[in-house]
Amino acid sequence: MESADEFMKYRSPLVSRYASKEMAYNFSDRKKFTTWRKLWIYLAKAEKALGLPITDAQILEMEGHSEDIDFVMAAEEERKLRHDVMAHVHTFAHCCPTAAPIIHLGATSCYVGDNTDLIMLRDGFDILLPKLARVIDRLTNFAETYADLPTLGFTHYQPAQLTTVGKRACLWLQDLAMDMRNVQRARDDLRFRGVKGTTGTQASFLQLFQGEHEKVEELDRMVTEMAGFKRAYLVTGQTYSRKVDVDCLSSLASMGATVHKICTDIRLLANLKEIEEPFEKEQIGSSAMPYKRNPMRSERCCSLARHLVALMSDPLQTASVQWLERTLDDSANRRISLPEAFLTADIILSTLQNITEGLVVYPKVIERHIRHELPFMATENIIMAMVKAGGNRQDCHEKIRVLSQEAAAVVKQEGGDNDLLARVQRDPYFAPILGQLDDLLDPKTFIGRAPQQVNTFVSYRCETCYVNGLLFSICFTLSDQNEFQQNIDYIYVCALVSMVTGF
Repeated sequence: MESADEFMKYRSPLVSRYASKEMAYNFSDRKKFTTWRKLWIYLAKAEKALGLPITDAQILEMEGHSEDIDFVMAAEEERKLRHDVMAHVHTFAHCCPTAAPIIHLGATSCYVGDNTDLIMLRDGFDILLPKLARVIDRLTNFAETYADLPTLGFTHYQPAQLTTVGKRACLWLQDLAMDMRNVQRARDDLRFRGVKGTTGTQASFLQLFQGEHEKVEELDRMVTEMAGFKRAYLVTGQTYSRKVDVDCLSSLASMGATVHKICTDIRLLANLKEIEEPFEKEQIGSSAMPYKRNPMRSERCCSLARHLVALMSDPLQTASVQWLERTLDDSANRRISLPEAFLTADIILSTLQNITEGLVVYPKVIERHIRHELPFMATENIIMAMVKAGGNRQDCHEKIRVLSQEAAAVVKQEGGDNDLLARVQRDPYFAPILGQLDDLLDPKTFIGRAPQQVNTFVSYRCETCYVNGLLFSICFTLSDQNEFQQNIDYIYVCALVSMVTGF
């Protein structure tokens, strides 16, 4: 239970209302500061292995207190020292008196700060990737189900040539597949800052190892490996390049734009009553209008996606104003922008999964809209049929033009139905083709290769289960992925992404 005091101060809705427990924990103080202690342990272990006078007892003592952080003491230390890293060094040393002399040996604050950020970014991506994969999988199933259901296409939000419900979903899918490629690439490109010292020269460690460059290089490699990274950045200043943050948030912001587009389309279609997002049995659409079924999930996705896109400006500006080897005006900004980007991405993907698992299609409404517009679209087919029956193309064109204008006037000026077909049937000129009209107005003859395009697109999901080792390992090691089927979905989606995007 939350205490009453908790409701007396601002709480970020991203944590209190929206994001998953896994993502909220990933950027929590406990995750952050226990990771700092792990990094100090990795450093001590590697330094000991390379010959520094560090004992097993000191390392065991540190390992024994890696989780039991006295946050009250740490806060008091920070108030005195005005330095968060040294506050936690002192707090750790307090419960590890034997190890106190070697905690943080040779390191700078960014050894724990930046390396922890990179771990959080990596782990954040590992939470997002399966969620994105599940959205792609659910939407692929939807596209397959409605691959050949004709629907009005829209350009400029005006009725255009027919497409299919499934083909439109493939437009969404292709963008999501590109996003998955980009997010995976950003994740794969992450390296560890490693053990680089105060300005990135490793001078303090070179001194510790009495000028032995090979040992310093091995120290960097060993700590990097213990932290779960295959590579470290070859050069850094005091911090890793802030362009890394640009790359990470760029992939998330781009995904946000995709989600905004998809959910805007769903909102437009909901207005037409062609497609609706899930609507719960007791859900209320409006406090004043009981009949309303607002697309609130899609609206939430659009709202949060705009925030995600807007966050992109933070790392761009931060990277552009870094001075020489580093400046501290990045710190406060990054404490906000990095977690918020991942927390926001997390909730829009979870919400979009809910939407794509329960999309409701209304074929009869779609059919009615097609009937309303199709006679105009069929005029070229009627002209071609008349020419084949021996008519003159120009004469037929004029006849159709006049009848179309009359029918359009009924629709626009009188609010009536499109009666072009009835006008054609009443005109003796079109007698040679009256028996063909039903075939000429069959919606399935207006959708081109849309069903075949859908089948080709989604078949990539099942043609191969090629995934590289990293994707496979993410799929099967994430703690929140308990259902085997979810993992299988991820593999299939990775195969789809690799085939469609060439990744």
